[in-house]
Amino acid sequence: MSSSNLAQRRARLTPEQRERLAQRLAGIGLPAQRKPAISPREPSDRAPLSYAQQRHWFLWQLEPLSTAYHLSGGLRLTGKLDIEALRLSFEALFGRHESLRTIFRANAEGLPEQDIEAEPKLDIPIIDFSGLPAGERTTRAHEEASRISGTPFDLTQGPLLRVALIRIASEEHLLVVVMHHIISDAWSNRIVIDEFVAGYRARTQGQEPVLPALPIQYADYAIWQRNWLEAGEKDRQLAYWRGQLGDEHPVLQLPTDHPRPAIASYRAAGHTFTLPATLVARLQRQVQSQGATLFMALLAGFQALLQRYTGQNDIRVGVPIANRHRVEIENIVGFFVNTQVLRSRIDGRMPFRAILDQTREAALGAQAHQDLPFEQLVEALQPERNLNQNPLFQVMYNHLREDYRALEQLPGLVVEEHELGERAAQFELTLDTVEQPDDRLEATFTYAAELFEPETIKRLGEHYLHLLGQLAEHPERNLGDVELLSEAERAQLKAWGVNERRYGDAEPVHRLIERQVEARPEAVAL
Repeated sequence: MSSSNLAQRRARLTPEQRERLAQRLAGIGLPAQRKPAISPREPSDRAPLSYAQQRHWFLWQLEPLSTAYHLSGGLRLTGKLDIEALRLSFEALFGRHESLRTIFRANAEGLPEQDIEAEPKLDIPIIDFSGLPAGERTTRAHEEASRISGTPFDLTQGPLLRVALIRIASEEHLLVVVMHHIISDAWSNRIVIDEFVAGYRARTQGQEPVLPALPIQYADYAIWQRNWLEAGEKDRQLAYWRGQLGDEHPVLQLPTDHPRPAIASYRAAGHTFTLPATLVARLQRQVQSQGATLFMALLAGFQALLQRYTGQNDIRVGVPIANRHRVEIENIVGFFVNTQVLRSRIDGRMPFRAILDQTREAALGAQAHQDLPFEQLVEALQPERNLNQNPLFQVMYNHLREDYRALEQLPGLVVEEHELGERAAQFELTLDTVEQPDDRLEATFTYAAELFEPETIKRLGEHYLHLLGQLAEHPERNLGDVELLSEAERAQLKAWGVNERRYGDAEPVHRLIERQVEARPEAVAL
């Protein structure tokens, strides 16, 4: 009997039966549950949605025109482009990964299922602006790329992958690739790039690319995930997260420049800055002395920043985790990423060293309990819900190691990233820190443009760098003892306090009250 079948049978047991089974296995010296392998499904098996996909299906039904969960990228290709090699390479990707040709439909019981196209066909339109006046081509290309990336997907109609090629000149093209998050994630983006480059290189040399076989597909993982979690693993991991997050789930009251609307629907804006190399080196030394990592220090600094801005002591930040710790799924395109909620209890009397220690322990515990889907956590904890804020956390932090150097291997082409224009914001505030291949460390605050002014976010970035410097240089200093304002900001406050207007001597309020008592002693005070 396969491990998948065993997991299915275990999932059908009641909690009491699972407990008795665990006791019997322990009595004969066997582990209660061994993590089963992921096996290919039978052709007749229905393909349910993974838990993460199920949440996106729900969100799409609420807001079918939202583009907040589009994964979009644009590449400017300069040089002699082999369009046929490009087309064949994307078609091969489309056929190799079932996720890219999956749509979602409700079955007879009203439950959503994955519907995988058996005969894949990917249309790659070529939009030619090369005949336009030179001054118009780039503008029109950018407008068209923004239109392509900003057109909402219908999850019931495929494909949920769009590829378009815009010709600006004979040797200048703009490649636009858009996917819905329900079929992909950041790790998958790298797979798509690597396999596209391998395919393009091989085909321009008259060869077929050689890629390792895929042992399973995403739908196999979705079936396995449900069987394994329902067999008892969900209860075990949920117990950990209940202990971590408790019964109260406070909302982070980040001060905004403008009031929050009743329903959250925000345009994304961004502020990017580079962390000085000297600061990064000092942080590296400090984290090594505390048995931590750079990711943990950058997160601890962000948590400290949020505490100073809000005055709240219970800080919760959403942190994505790749969730690719099984060898079977390392090379599969699909929506595997999970979101964890890392909690930190911080007050102004805590030294930076203690804040980092706390973040390290929370991150290590989360790593060991990363399989519980965020959607299951929300369902179990039942936080108060509203339409203008995310449940359990309101801000996100993500640390990435970005390496798209494979694009440099496209023969005869110079490749540059092209920004596709306006995007929707998933959260009020997100901090991304990115380790670049040239060892630079970049940080980007992505924020809701309707809530924050650019100057506010710029100051936020400066204060973040200042707190990281304190963590690196003065780990014993208490958070509340750090002066956040720079000399320039203090000078600005002082200037605002200067007013040329002269006022007459004002009578204190308590004197006014005393006068009323003397004049009208019988009157009701309040």
